[in-house]
Amino acid sequence: MKTLIIYSHPYEQSYNHAILNKTISLLKESGKDFDIIDLYKDGFSPVYTSEELKLFSTGQTTDPLVEKYQKMIMDASDIVFIFPIWWNDLPGILKGFIDKVFKKNFSYVDTPTGVKGKIHNIHSTTVLTTSSSPTWFIRFFAGNAIKSVFIKSTLKQLGIKNVTWKNMGQIRTASQEKRQLFLKNIKL
Repeated sequence: MKTLIIYSHPYEQSYNHAILNKTISLLKESGKDFDIIDLYKDGFSPVYTSEELKLFSTGQTTDPLVEKYQKMIMDASDIVFIFPIWWNDLPGILKGFIDKVFKKNFSYVDTPTGVKGKIHNIHSTTVLTTSSSPTWFIRFFAGNAIKSVFIKSTLKQLGIKNVTWKNMGQIRTASQEKRQLFLKNIKL
């Protein structure tokens, strides 16, 4: 089993890219096997086409990247999400990834009491984010979408548990020392 990194940032000079590089370095140092899904580099389209949406109830896809990503998820024992928080939430490309890849019958089934997740091969998940806002503002005044929706609802419904979230808030004004400390404190 391996660690799957799901990376969602378009700019290679970003701090998110530094987080990606640190994550890769930690995995290599520990001898862990890993794969990377780089949504922007892969040219992933988060938009449902009408042809693909017709297949929604069956869980099928017309997108070969979706099939590739599903196989990578099933081959993983751990997941690391790396993304910026934009407008207090996931970036659109990552939301589209969740919508299109975690399909019915692959990652969940409908039951009379709601969705029942089928992703049970993931032992731990780490969510590493950056934001312009302070972390306390996101948690207490902006709806806490990462924890309350993404982690405690979406991932939980899929069957993904044992999630740790770390955010580097106030990224635009963070000193080099704070940036380095955040990277140093990443644990996988």
